[in-house]
Amino acid sequence: MNFEQFFRSELDGLHEEGRYRVFADLERQRGEFPKARRHTADGVKDVTVWCSNDYLGMGQHPKVIDAMKQAIDHCGAGAGGTRNISGTTHYHVLLEQELADLHGKESALLFTSGYVSNWAALGTLCSRIPGIIVFSDAGNHASMIEGIRHAKCERVIFKHNSVADLEAKLAAADPAAPKLVAFESVYSMDGDIAPIKEICDVAERYGAMTYLDEVHAVGMYGPRGGGIAEREGLMHRLTVIEGTLGKAFGVMGGYIAASAALCDYIRSFASGFIFTTALPPALAAGALASIRHLKESQVERFAHQERVRRLRSALDRNGIPHLPNPSHIVPVIVGDAAKCKWISDLLLDNCGIYVQPINYPTVPKKTERLRITPTPLHSDGDIDHLVGALHQLWSRCALARAVA
Repeated sequence: MNFEQFFRSELDGLHEEGRYRVFADLERQRGEFPKARRHTADGVKDVTVWCSNDYLGMGQHPKVIDAMKQAIDHCGAGAGGTRNISGTTHYHVLLEQELADLHGKESALLFTSGYVSNWAALGTLCSRIPGIIVFSDAGNHASMIEGIRHAKCERVIFKHNSVADLEAKLAAADPAAPKLVAFESVYSMDGDIAPIKEICDVAERYGAMTYLDEVHAVGMYGPRGGGIAEREGLMHRLTVIEGTLGKAFGVMGGYIAASAALCDYIRSFASGFIFTTALPPALAAGALASIRHLKESQVERFAHQERVRRLRSALDRNGIPHLPNPSHIVPVIVGDAAKCKWISDLLLDNCGIYVQPINYPTVPKKTERLRITPTPLHSDGDIDHLVGALHQLWSRCALARAVA
């Protein structure tokens, strides 16, 4: 087999479909977010970032940066190994305690990313509990899907956010089998929110554990940033809450929060935890500072919600179609992969606006979109510039307008 020819052919197919991904070479500037510098063949250009998951700009917060600097001055760069051998530092211990408190759980366990925390936790639970059946929302993230697939257990997919379909599938399953329901709070592409209370009601009736991915909600919702489950007073009803340190908290890493026994079980049996070098102490220190700040401060959340409202209002006035949802994610629907990428390229090259196109397989074909994520640091001028550019490109591409 000519492997190089195979690779080129597959890549050519992505180009033809308009799904080939090009990474923008960006350089974030401290204190300037959401502004950044873009490195191109024609030199360095200024851009405004509109698709960052650093939702609250905490990656630029002075408390976070100072905590990381102090930690690296105190501890050095790396963790020194896996947590099991030489890599557990006091910062890891403090951070896990802070996360357990954030979610009202006995314990928490750190991982190197949210992807790894889902893959390792679900993969371990679902492979080691004899006879378990996993009920997984059809809209779940790839990391959850991969963890469940890795477990090779019986799995049942229920319709997205459908409590009725979940109950029907639970009722049809072996009543003696252990069960786990896995779902998310805020779904990252459509921005919709799960009916957590109703899912918990159904799961409890059938004796199922519940596993909630809150990665796009932690820091963003609830009086202390504990997520949608905290906002709705439901954290105590969830067996496992999974989250990330790399989005609203602005740093890097993932975690689960649960009972002491469950966290210890994952710590003791999950290969994705056991054999991975621990997070550097500086990252743990930065996350710790970010969580502590957002537990006390509502300023960032309130400002963020106001920016989202203003952006949606401006899009509506210009007839730019965006999915209505109750979250902070603003999906602007294009519905064509090639046009979606073309608009993204024009925004970047001609307008200094960076927003990546979201195409298949991340979203279904014909639902291609620009996934826009406002932050508290986007100004009125930034919003006007973005919406004005979209208004012109919508006409240029002859795309349908939303009806007011």
